[in-house]
Amino acid sequence: MPRSVRIASVNVNGIRAAARNGMGAWVEAAQPDIITLQEVRAELEHLEAALPGWRIVADASLQKGRAGVAIASREECSISRVELGDDALESNGRWIEADFEFGDETLTVVSAYVPTGEAETPAKQDPKWAFLDAMERRLPELSADGGLALVTGDLNVGHRPFDIRNWKGNVTKAGFLPRERAYFDRFLTAAGEPVTGQEGIGRGLGYERSDTRAFSAGATGLGWVDVGRAAAGEVDGPYSWWSMRGKAFDNDSGWRIDYHLASPALAPRASGYRVDRAPSYDTRWSDHSPVVADYTVG
Repeated sequence: MPRSVRIASVNVNGIRAAARNGMGAWVEAAQPDIITLQEVRAELEHLEAALPGWRIVADASLQKGRAGVAIASREECSISRVELGDDALESNGRWIEADFEFGDETLTVVSAYVPTGEAETPAKQDPKWAFLDAMERRLPELSADGGLALVTGDLNVGHRPFDIRNWKGNVTKAGFLPRERAYFDRFLTAAGEPVTGQEGIGRGLGYERSDTRAFSAGATGLGWVDVGRAAAGEVDGPYSWWSMRGKAFDNDSGWRIDYHLASPALAPRASGYRVDRAPSYDTRWSDHSPVVADYTVG
């Protein structure tokens, strides 16, 4: 019997602080079945204290107090995995997959926390390129043979100008670099179709077509669907992250960098997408807002 599964994703900016500042009330109100968390900056025991009664799988960063991803669920997952790419990839605390069985179907849910990166600083940006390369290889594996898969999390890339309020001021900065956005062009172009990208954005700023992977000869789409953009349409936002400084939240000067990316087989089953934006600055329990959608499975 098919059922609706509510999946929420949120960068908690520290699970212990989020729990102290109101995350529990949001969980009670939102009633998710699965929560994917990023930047938990804690150990499993802290996650269990913040989400009592939930089944939790997690991968902590090798750097104490940094990164960390987890998946919390009402029901036990059948298996979880944390490998992404080879041993040279810095993915600890940044990628975890969990398989859930619903009737005769398996749904794979991913919590991902892509490195922030820093333009013109190879030591910080190169790990981001490597991570995006690994994602580019993993997505077709997850969606093979009609696989039902959902990649969620803080992916630290605004794909299009709709996704950043001040996009013109960020074309040369990590998070909106043309090469970063080109990966998403490929992820989200229909399977097998030529990737055309976003012509003109970045021209005159040192970024030309040849700088982006997706414009390589013969590049074709992977067919994944940005559930948030599909639901919202061609409009600004809805944003999911705002700086804690200044009036960014009050002015809705944000970034949409938290995603639900659905495999081609899962995407038509999505409904009810929303961003649970706090009603006011002083009621926020993270600098990110939860991204929520329902999926019919089973």
